[in-house]
Amino acid sequence: MTFHSETQSILDANGSYMGKMLLQQLKPDAWPFDLHDLPEGTVLVGGAVRDGLLNKHGLLSDLDFVLPSNAIKTCQKFAKKYGGRAIELDAKRDIARYVFKDWKIDLASQIGNNLEEDLLRRDFSVNAIALNLLPIPFLIDPSGGLQDLEEKKLLAINESNLIDDPLRILRALRLKSESNFSLDPQTEDWLKIHAHLLKSVACERIKMEIERLINGHWADDVIPLLIQLNLLEPWRENSKSDEYTPLSLKNVSSFTPNELKLALPLVRLTHLLSDQGLVNLGFSRKIIKSCNLLRIWQKRNDGFAYEKLNELDRLQLHLDLENVLPSIILSIPNKSKKNWLQRWRDPLDPLFHPVSPLDGNTLKEAFQIPEGPWIGKLMFFLCKEKAFGRLHNSDEAFELARYWLEHNQPFCD
Repeated sequence: MTFHSETQSILDANGSYMGKMLLQQLKPDAWPFDLHDLPEGTVLVGGAVRDGLLNKHGLLSDLDFVLPSNAIKTCQKFAKKYGGRAIELDAKRDIARYVFKDWKIDLASQIGNNLEEDLLRRDFSVNAIALNLLPIPFLIDPSGGLQDLEEKKLLAINESNLIDDPLRILRALRLKSESNFSLDPQTEDWLKIHAHLLKSVACERIKMEIERLINGHWADDVIPLLIQLNLLEPWRENSKSDEYTPLSLKNVSSFTPNELKLALPLVRLTHLLSDQGLVNLGFSRKIIKSCNLLRIWQKRNDGFAYEKLNELDRLQLHLDLENVLPSIILSIPNKSKKNWLQRWRDPLDPLFHPVSPLDGNTLKEAFQIPEGPWIGKLMFFLCKEKAFGRLHNSDEAFELARYWLEHNQPFCD
């Protein structure tokens, strides 16, 4: 982000010009409630303010507001007037969430004697900038966050704030992954000193930060530091211990953006967390299975694009990783990447998208055979023959199935 000198001088005066521009960029007319439904003195805080000032365009559906008081009551009024749900998050601290379609609006009553005290309880200076909304929009910046944004610097407001909520330790690396912030040296020391406190945080919160971190544009630059600081050590047992090598542009030049979006987060997650760590943090069964299979096949990488595998193993690789194959293509030699990707992009490629030419029901009806494990074995056999170009049509498939059944006699004593 660059603040031009003219804008900077206006900002130094009272911040009102920047506040007006920021509010316009946030498109309040598209919010699921009227701006004037908020009580005077309400401020917008957090990521929406930070990302707006960084010129990250697009309509944000997650907004965080600090109200002078009555946050829960205000949230309930929204639900009554506009529909949606009012969720009471913390009655004691007067925090609620308004959910309307894809919108998630958090409302919290001010903590402390004044707004500045509330803002100084936050994690980093870039997250402690508030946008006053009514009657005139202007920025409130008690910790120098605007200057830190300009310098792309992540500065913890104070050490005790990190200790109060240790998730902020991991959040620092997530913000660095998403926005390429540099870490203030003192802040980095605090992260390392208090890394052990992260294990006291609810697993779901840690999981959400990791999911955002591995999808960050600068994730490959952040992961070595994440490992160096031992932030995820409790969940890395039996995970890969070798040094993480960031992927160069040369390594990924053959991939489309969507293929990278599929492959990179999975590779990063597999490297960062062990299978048990994924389970303990509550990742989905689908993600856990994909990481487990990717880890197995990474260990079998022969450096020759798996050319040394026999037919059965090569077929199993494609069966295991069919839907996430770009994640393993990242690790094969560059000369083979383009060919593998071209074949994977072809949904009719019999090896890269393996499937039996005859399904189980068809086989049972055609040959009057009972249910049993031989159905799966026969389908795997037919799948292999098709994958390696030895079956071309359904007639050949029926003939080969008949031959297999006659010679294997699977349901004979």
